[in-house]
This record gives sequence, structure tokens and C-alpha cells, in this order.
Amino acid sequence: MRTALSRVAPGTPVREGIDRVVRSKAGALIVLDDSPEVLSICTGGFLVDAPFSPQRLSELAKMDGAIIVSSDGGRIARANVHLVPDPTEFTSETGTRHRTAERVSRSLDVPVVSASEEMGVINVYAGGAKRELQEIGRLLDRANQALQTLGRYKTKLDESVAELTAAELQDLATLRDVARVVQRGDLVHRIADEIETMIIELGVDARLLRMQLDELYAEIDDELELVIADHVPAEREVVEVLQDMADRPDNEVRKLSAAVRSLGLVGGDDEVNLGDKVQPRGLRLLRRVNKMTPDAARAITAQFGNLAEVQRASLDDLTAVEGINGELAANVRETLSRLTESAILEQYS
Repeated sequence: MRTALSRVAPGTPVREGIDRVVRSKAGALIVLDDSPEVLSICTGGFLVDAPFSPQRLSELAKMDGAIIVSSDGGRIARANVHLVPDPTEFTSETGTRHRTAERVSRSLDVPVVSASEEMGVINVYAGGAKRELQEIGRLLDRANQALQTLGRYKTKLDESVAELTAAELQDLATLRDVARVVQRGDLVHRIADEIETMIIELGVDARLLRMQLDELYAEIDDELELVIADHVPAEREVVEVLQDMADRPDNEVRKLSAAVRSLGLVGGDDEVNLGDKVQPRGLRLLRRVNKMTPDAARAITAQFGNLAEVQRASLDDLTAVEGINGELAANVRETLSRLTESAILEQYS
């Protein structure tokens, strides 16, 4: 869908042509693919094989048939054709033009654009989904509201990460602390994902939105992945946890137990006790140590097993780990001590 939206975003020749069609109170059925599979369901019409231009598209749309545009958008292949998609393919549409568009898109997995003649509604069908193109001003308003929501959820996520950090450093972390970070991280992902789609749909009008999203979203993925890596069972991958959360419906993600099950810390139908204590490996906090590489952090956690043991380790214990010299060992001790002191002061201040 995002690929299809990028092809009809403001500033593109195809979008300019579609807008001309709508302004002229005409309808259009445009297939953005000229593969042999598409051509095999075309009957009638005539061969155009001319360079694409918005003017040509709007003129050809005055005829009733569909228009076939090349996959790269550079040429108009055919016009005024009758499309004969699989009649058994599911469609939720009622109008003839929209029904045909959805069936062609679903059966051949190609992007199709349908513009209604009377209402001026433009629908894009791709990837088994449908999206109605909105007026630019309205879409910008929605995107700005979504950015404000993202900012609020990002603040809540930062608070949860800070609370988890304090609990881990004091060896008091529970399933609730970890689940809250994973849950809020997934909610931030969902909002950012929707904004990303809006940015693609807005095309050249989304430059400022892109800058704001990048600023708000910076480093969230790294932090969340390290939280998961600290707590996920050895047999489960971080990417599996993220995908499992992404696949859950919105109402289920709001339950902390869903995050615990995605992490694989509770299996099957076992009851989730959010108060159960957990012990992080320590990867996330070790990555804050000056000159610490990912490999060195993994070597330390492999040696000591969990963060509490790393905190108790002496300089000699740390330098005994392969790849850890005296300077890095001292940095580990200093950083963890400073973080612990800061967490305690913040908690009781």
C-alpha cells in the first residue's frame, strides 16, 4: 500500500492526472501495472503506448473503460479497456468501478486507483487493502494530531524506561516493569507507523512532518530492542517478540499480560503474575558504558549471567572476561555505580 501511495502522492505526475480527472467531474479506473497478467484480463479498448502525462490521463479518462499505466509510471499502455477479473474474488464495494478495482487488485496483487464520477472519491487498492485519498489540508491536520499523540506516548515510554532502569539497578525489577516498556514501545511503533503512511501519502507536502517524526522517533528502536534482549528467553529472538506484538490487535496490546506472553516469559495458558521478579542480563545498561562495544557487552553478560552479578563483580573479575581491559572494566564499575546512585537519588528526592 505504501508503494502504491507513493506513486499517487502530491507532486507526482499520476496524482496530478487524477486530480485533473476529479476536477473535470469524470471518473477513472487506473491500473498501475502493465504486466502480462494484467493485459490478459483486458478486452477491447485500444493500444496507446505513449509517454505518460497528466493531460493524456485526464483526456483518456473521458472514456468509460480502464486505463493501463506501465509499472514504472512512465507510459500509458492501453485505454478504454474492459477488465475481466476473477468474479469469485471477494469485494466489499458496491459501485461497478470500485468493485472491479478491488477485484483486480486482490486477484493479481497490483495497485489500482478508482475515482468516482459523482462524489470525486479516490480509492487506492493494494496489498489486499483499501485507502481513500484525503484532501491535503485534512490529512495534514490528522498527521499533526497524530504527532502530538506520539509525543505524549513517547513521554510515557521514557518514564517507563527510567522506572525500569531504577528497578533493575536495585535488583527490584518485575514483569510489570518490563511489560510496560514493551507495551508502550509497541504503541509508539503503531502511531509512528500510521504517521509514516500519512507522510508517504502527502508526498512533497510532508517535509516538516518527516523532520518532526525523525526527531521524536530517534533511538526508540535501539532502546526497546535492548530491553527485550535483556529479558527474552535464550531460545527466542528479539525480532520474534516485536512481530508478535505487532500482530496483536489494538485492544489486546493494552493488556500488560500480552507483552509478557510475546516475550515468551509465560507460556500457553499459564497465569501471568505481573509481580514476579525478573533479572535482566544487563546488555542495555552496559551499552551506556564509554567505549563499550556490543560484542564486549555480550561477553560480560555471558560471563556473569545477569546485571546483579555484573554490579557485584570486581575489577579483576571484569578483566578476566575475554576482550575486557582494565580501562573498560573501570568504566563499567564507574558507570553502573553512577547510574545506581542517580536512580536512588531520583527515587527519593
